[in-house]
Amino acid sequence: MTDILDNLQVIAQRDPEGALGIIETQFEQVAFAARVEAAEHDNRTIQAVVVTGMGGSALAALMVKVLLAQELTVSFEVVRGYHLPAYVNENTLVVASSYSGNTEETLSALEEARSKGAQIGILASGGQLLNIAEESDIAHIVLPSGAQPRMAMIYNLKALFKLLVTFGVTGDEWIERLDALSGWLKEQTAKWLPGVPTESNYAKQIALQAIGKTPVFYGSPLTAPLAYKWKISWNETAKNTAFWNEYPEFNHNEFMGWASHPIEKPFAVFDLVSTLDAPRIAQRFELSDRLLSGQRPRATPITIPGETLLAQLVVGSILADFASVYAAILNQVDPTPVVLIENLKKSLADESRPF
Repeated sequence: MTDILDNLQVIAQRDPEGALGIIETQFEQVAFAARVEAAEHDNRTIQAVVVTGMGGSALAALMVKVLLAQELTVSFEVVRGYHLPAYVNENTLVVASSYSGNTEETLSALEEARSKGAQIGILASGGQLLNIAEESDIAHIVLPSGAQPRMAMIYNLKALFKLLVTFGVTGDEWIERLDALSGWLKEQTAKWLPGVPTESNYAKQIALQAIGKTPVFYGSPLTAPLAYKWKISWNETAKNTAFWNEYPEFNHNEFMGWASHPIEKPFAVFDLVSTLDAPRIAQRFELSDRLLSGQRPRATPITIPGETLLAQLVVGSILADFASVYAAILNQVDPTPVVLIENLKKSLADESRPF
């Protein structure tokens, strides 16, 4: 299988829509000049932030929630569904995020936000969301189109920070920190390109370790959004079942789920660890693997480079995309399309019902 991942002709054949080409330049997304249209607002006090989005469109919000956890003095919730919390009111900022602009769950939540008189921001590359934003003069940012939502996380991250700055929720230092990562992200990306042989290519090595198995990705309180991202990438890109969870919650339930049946379980376990993890969390990763020795496959730590959490979350997301594309190539599937998801959306549209 190593020969496959080091054969550029095979890679090109099995990646006909050029997913690797998009990922290779993903670091350039940090230069996106996110501009808020219809930015004028009434300066009302924001007492809560709710971001509504699904899948890859919710990912940036989950990362922002972790990044701002020690800074925000208002609640920050990510809703992945049709309905908003009952507390949403005129002092809530609701951000509707859908890369396509046509996600029905997000459109439903947006209508609820409007009916509750909430302050609203919209992130989309097109579709119904942008039409609503333009027709109703709602603050919005137009995301660059042409990528799969899971590969447009940095666009979303930059745009979400910009909206939060616009509504006075946070300062623009986060945008500056993201901008500063561009050169470093380019250097890291170069290590995982198709032309880098497997013996030196961490992304290819991870793909090989997981192939033929169901990966399970575990994160810490800091890297939980990253574990979710790896699961998304493995599902949508590699067309491979995958799961995720986070510590310390893992130790209170799923931990026991590994305690029976033979060790030859068809899983590959990965721990997404950060050098910034609290010592007690790092200890939990280590102790859990030791106590489960002989009862589950040994966990492989994936140590994400970067001196800050922002750097680790962004570069870890890019690494997930590379590894999952290489897994798709080994699985002999096209990394780009998500046909089942599109078919489901079409079927739901054909059987339109109230949310």
